[in-house]
Amino acid sequence: MSTLSHAPMKAALRQRVERLTPQAPRQWGRMTVHQMVCHLTDGFRMAAGVRSPKPAHNFVSRSVVRILALHTPLPWPKGVKTLPEADQEKGGTKPVGWDQDHAELLRMVDAFSPMEGHAHPLFGPLRIAEWHVWGYRHVDHHLRQFGN
Repeated sequence: MSTLSHAPMKAALRQRVERLTPQAPRQWGRMTVHQMVCHLTDGFRMAAGVRSPKPAHNFVSRSVVRILALHTPLPWPKGVKTLPEADQEKGGTKPVGWDQDHAELLRMVDAFSPMEGHAHPLFGPLRIAEWHVWGYRHVDHHLRQFGN
């Protein structure tokens, strides 16, 4: 399973983030590439406990969805709405300037250090290993959204 705890995988993912441009066309969804950069940064802030979205988990999301999303190679579905706190048109961090926001995402990838047992809003409390898988899969999902 791909994970941010494996240095070569993390480096390859980081290189893909570095290649992003503000002109990258989306393949699905409604986010712009700049909104996506801020969305991913908000996700890393959530994993680190800096942002605290409201819990939206239930038994199914904590068990079945969590297993499918974090413990199988199945691709994440396209077009699933995000939580309001991670939606840049609602409560998420608004894009400011491309260079600044892009650099912040790269910094967050480099510094990713999730907390053991910290709760994901949909999956509930995650082990550190699960947070590393989530981080990789979340970024990969959105990079593919923009053809990267």
